[in-house]
Amino acid sequence: MALTIDKKALQGESSLPLINRTYNLLQDYLAISKFKVVAMLVLTAWVGLALAPDVGRGIAVQFTSLLGIGLLSAAAAVINHVVDSEIDSKMARTRHRPVAKGRLSKTHALSFAAAIGVAGFIMLMVWANTLTAILTLFALVGYAFIYTSFLKRATPQNIVIGGLAGAMPPLLGWVSETGQMAAAPWLLVMIIFTWTPPHFWALAIARKSDYERAKIPMLPVTHGIDFCKTCVVAYSVLLAVVCVLPYLIGMSGLIYLIGACALNAVFIYKAVKLKIAGNDETAMDLFRFSIIHLMVLFVVLFIDKWLPL
Repeated sequence: MALTIDKKALQGESSLPLINRTYNLLQDYLAISKFKVVAMLVLTAWVGLALAPDVGRGIAVQFTSLLGIGLLSAAAAVINHVVDSEIDSKMARTRHRPVAKGRLSKTHALSFAAAIGVAGFIMLMVWANTLTAILTLFALVGYAFIYTSFLKRATPQNIVIGGLAGAMPPLLGWVSETGQMAAAPWLLVMIIFTWTPPHFWALAIARKSDYERAKIPMLPVTHGIDFCKTCVVAYSVLLAVVCVLPYLIGMSGLIYLIGACALNAVFIYKAVKLKIAGNDETAMDLFRFSIIHLMVLFVVLFIDKWLPL
């Protein structure tokens, strides 16, 4: 009996390294797919889908469409990790990423990107429509190749120009439901497009030395922190204006308008605070709030859809 117990104990101990390796590998997959970022993109796609005219699609089909958008977005994120691995290794914020650290090989990561990308594309072709599949693929190419491989290294306006790819999910959600373009979802795209520069520039201000070390021409590196702060304030005001447009065209009601005005008032306050007496912590405070801002803004937009005033 004692011998049997010892064997079971040894077997249990020998299985622990395998469990740990599996868990760590799963964590690395989630890291290179930027799970939290993709989750927020899918949230905005879901709101775009929810605001679209009801065409009688079932919940399961809608969920599969959103999953397809999420998988292609995750594939773009993985490619970003591979292309940026050398840069990531030079920056304190990113040097521990799986590909940069060597825990996952580039070949391994690209194989993973191909698998989830193809799966996502097939889901959209089968359970959504061809237009959604093509638009989502274009967004992948825009982010993973045009922005990451070229714009990021070529111009301080990289975030402004490249931000369009990351702003597409609300349109993708809408098109997955209707199969056609419309003006209304482009307003949601404009919100994210305008939100992106102050969001990333706040981070770039706090991590300026990292970008200098990696030789990435972010705006605070090329034009100075003070100029970048001014741009953050300007875009924050522009964001507040753009966020009102859904209400002005009758796309949303008072619940959204009140929520949007409150969120943008805080955004502008934090941007002005960064401009007047900013430091790295103030910049990171704005960066963190900007994430909350976008997430809550789209949740409020969804609530307004079902509880109109």
